[in-house]
Amino acid sequence: MAPEPRVAALRSAGNEQFRSGQYGQAAALYSRALALLEAAGEKDAEEMSVLHSNRAACYLKDGNCSLCVKDCTVALDLVPFGIKPLLRRAAAYEALERYQLAYVDYKTVLQIDCTVQAAHDGVNRMTKALLEKDGPEWRQKLPRIPSVPVSAQRRWDFPHSGSQEAAPRTKPNETAPLGKEVPTAAAIERAKTLKEEGNELVRKGNHKKAIEKYRESLKLNQESSTYTNRALCYLSLKQYKETIQDCTEALKLDAKNIKAFYRRAQAFKELKDYKSSIADVSSLLKIEPKNTAAQKLLKELNRV
Repeated sequence: MAPEPRVAALRSAGNEQFRSGQYGQAAALYSRALALLEAAGEKDAEEMSVLHSNRAACYLKDGNCSLCVKDCTVALDLVPFGIKPLLRRAAAYEALERYQLAYVDYKTVLQIDCTVQAAHDGVNRMTKALLEKDGPEWRQKLPRIPSVPVSAQRRWDFPHSGSQEAAPRTKPNETAPLGKEVPTAAAIERAKTLKEEGNELVRKGNHKKAIEKYRESLKLNQESSTYTNRALCYLSLKQYKETIQDCTEALKLDAKNIKAFYRRAQAFKELKDYKSSIADVSSLLKIEPKNTAAQKLLKELNRV
């Protein structure tokens, strides 16, 4: 029997296990599929790249960042400039505190598709981390950022008809969902302007009008910081359920958004949902252990 149907079946089963949160079992199924291809001497680079990338997603979920990096690198050697393996490897490098390499991968993604919000957020986090670590000269210490050819940029405009890399979803909004229109450069610029207008209104204390500006901005381009800014407005207006909703949306876009965790924790506290509030503060402190505002809030919650 030809290996292709068996490989497809194993990959599909792996996808189902991944969706169910069984990451170890999913990784084992992807490994079996890869072993079948290798034993048959198949040279389907795209299929093998997908399987390595899918297995990397499992390793990332299970916290095995070194194996994630290894699999993503193999996937990218097979098919260069894949957005998913680049984002997964960047997240693994970030977890390993190899911030320079994470920065390079996030920047490479933005060359391929400048609308990937996870990459924008990653660049912002890495810039802050590298500035703190290496000082003002941090850019001079970076490895070379590869130049992405135009052909590679076009390649990712549409999915390959045979590609089956659909199941592993390591982070929301890694790429624009199929069939959903991505924002144009003009839309992104307009969204940025509206966001800045909202920020100015917040500085003036006009939270209601600021909410309208942020709403218009989000219609054009969903950005985690816009959600947290609007959440701050809702929090000031004591609209706690709306605060929680916006912070949750922000965390879908950036799983390590400090402001989202903190503002959602504040809203949960006001709604007397102390268990959820403590959970959010604890998540925040895992990311930023020396955050004094979070430490203070946790002390208050522990006294309730």
